[in-house]
Amino acid sequence: MTNTDQPTDQAGLRPTKQRLAVASALAETEGFQSAQEIHDLLGRRGDSVGLATVYRTLQRLAEAGDVDMMRTEDGEAIYRRCSDSHHHHLVCRTCGRTVEVEGPAVERWTSAMAAEHGYADVSHTLEIFGTCRDCQ
Repeated sequence: MTNTDQPTDQAGLRPTKQRLAVASALAETEGFQSAQEIHDLLGRRGDSVGLATVYRTLQRLAEAGDVDMMRTEDGEAIYRRCSDSHHHHLVCRTCGRTVEVEGPAVERWTSAMAAEHGYADVSHTLEIFGTCRDCQ
């Protein structure tokens, strides 16, 4: 089997040991995690994966829609494996706990704003930040 004939995952990546380890680490966590946090978790588990590989894998998974990526208030990219349906996030500023929320009002507002300004083929993201009950 040549390199181009190897099976790929949904993100178009060959399922290498390192990439599978990154996906597994993401599946173990509940909140959003930075590439460094995923790298640290992999190290604690005994998985030898370079930080650059973690960054590249997370970026490719995000591009493929397999994970959600958002930026923290200081601009750091953080990642989370999420459900397949369209949703938004309610994120605790203190502990990072994340809840997926759906909002039909947001969807209606987005469509209305796009139509009002003559935009088509619109997409959007929405993260709501606050402090969870446990951290208050």
